[in-house]
Amino acid sequence: MQTEIDTDIYKAAELLKTGSVVAIPTETVYGLAANALSETAVIKIFEAKERPFFDPLIVHIKTTDDPSRYASHIPDIAKKLMESFWPGPLTLVLPKNEIIPAIVTAM
Repeated sequence: MQTEIDTDIYKAAELLKTGSVVAIPTETVYGLAANALSETAVIKIFEAKERPFFDPLIVHIKTTDDPSRYASHIPDIAKKLMESFWPGPLTLVLPKNEIIPAIVTAM
């Protein structure tokens, strides 16, 4: 695995598109990011962290238009919360669509 330190967000995006894992700063720690739609990329996170495969990951999305692509059902209350708090640190737990590999949600 190649390691490189950089702050170029566009380079990070390209790496994610090609199935690489990228370390990113969060509010409290550095996290590992991968394309949640790629089982191969997601496995790299589990392996790098020695994380058990039954421990699900978080899927981050960029806009309120995206959730229906990833979630099979979005309750009205969740839509209202998205409208009120996104963009921002709001976490919703929703049932996944088939586009999300089972390994991501440990299901």
